[in-house]
Amino acid sequence: MLHAHVILNPAAGRGAARRVESVVARAFRAQGWAVDVVRTEGPGHAQQLAAQAVQQGARHVVAVGGDGTVHEVANGLLCSDADAALGVVPIGSGNDFAKLVGVYGHDPLRAVARLVTARCRRFDAGRVAGEWFVNSVGFGFGPAVVKTRNRMQHLRGFLSYLVPVVQTFFRFEPILLDVAAPAASGFRERGYMMMVEVCNGTTAGGSYRFAPDADPADGKLDVCLIRRVSLPRFLLAIPRVMRGTHVKMREVAMIKTAKLIVRAPEQPLILHVDGELREPGVNECTVELQPGRLNVLVAR
Repeated sequence: MLHAHVILNPAAGRGAARRVESVVARAFRAQGWAVDVVRTEGPGHAQQLAAQAVQQGARHVVAVGGDGTVHEVANGLLCSDADAALGVVPIGSGNDFAKLVGVYGHDPLRAVARLVTARCRRFDAGRVAGEWFVNSVGFGFGPAVVKTRNRMQHLRGFLSYLVPVVQTFFRFEPILLDVAAPAASGFRERGYMMMVEVCNGTTAGGSYRFAPDADPADGKLDVCLIRRVSLPRFLLAIPRVMRGTHVKMREVAMIKTAKLIVRAPEQPLILHVDGELREPGVNECTVELQPGRLNVLVAR
């Protein structure tokens, strides 16, 4: 009998995940699977639970929550060097990773039904500052938005992504960055930039298609570099990024590479890792991709 080891973040979706715990368990059992459900108790716990699960022989580890939960569960699997398959039941606001695995927009019943017939696929995984990521890493404006959004927990839905972006713009000062991709035809650029979003997936921040051509299994990171922009150009860029048509703007450079070095000569770097804010206190970060590192359940 197939077995799902479910790691559920009860705080995800503003408490929605707590309410669907029994629904998810019943849905797996109705499909003929055995299921264990464990709840997280705070930041970092999902990673510990995932590592424990694979140590106990789990073959299918399912994250029930948002991108933060997926990030932690994936880190538990990747740090354990395990071949267990990662599944996702999306209960969050952005659910960027769910878009890559065919369960985005599905309620828990439908997501489970798709998971039990899913195929395993090897996804690439990135690493930065001693941490794994599965969707994206951002420098500059991206983490500044995350910081603003973390202070605006009252916002819901699309507004929870749009309002922090606009509010952050008026306080954000472009930072001097030196960005180098040695393996990508020797690309290097130095200047004041709005942001650098390093993508394994197509979207970040929920609705923003920074890397519309990204494939999480092609052995390459898709880097979206956005130079300093004026307010009118910024307002024009928001809908274009949401559609993925920003790539032709003169302020944008798109790079495909397996390794990227980002240096900030004037200040320590702040970054987000799969939407989680990090302040490592360093002026240089190397982002590297490991091809086919993560086993993932992808809905047919």
